[in-house]
Amino acid sequence: MADIPADLRYTEEHEYIRTTDDPDVVEIGITDFAQGELGDIVYIELPAVGATFAANDVFGTVEAVKAVSELFSPLSGEVVEVNERLDGEPALINTEPYGEGWMIRMRVDSRDDLDSLLDAKAYRDQIGA
Repeated sequence: MADIPADLRYTEEHEYIRTTDDPDVVEIGITDFAQGELGDIVYIELPAVGATFAANDVFGTVEAVKAVSELFSPLSGEVVEVNERLDGEPALINTEPYGEGWMIRMRVDSRDDLDSLLDAKAYRDQIGA
């Protein structure tokens, strides 16, 4: 069964959003369910620091043995940090999707937009967990 932490927000496209110590910055990655569906992740393409995205824009791709999947920005904002470890260790997304496998940190245009995302119960219902 997929791990779905209660303190995160989620998208229907299987990204998670974690708030950080900075009230305007969130951490984004893919869920445990998503990495399980993809299988062994072998490559990830992420944006450069400073890139800006609107909600639902594609911000990167993740390549697994089974498939290539686009990553969708859950919120509008600017990328302030990219997880460089994933260049050499993309499998961190499989082993630690909510830890060392995070993908980007983004300064969001509006924290209020977090309220439009799924909570853990709604995400659990969506994936049938």
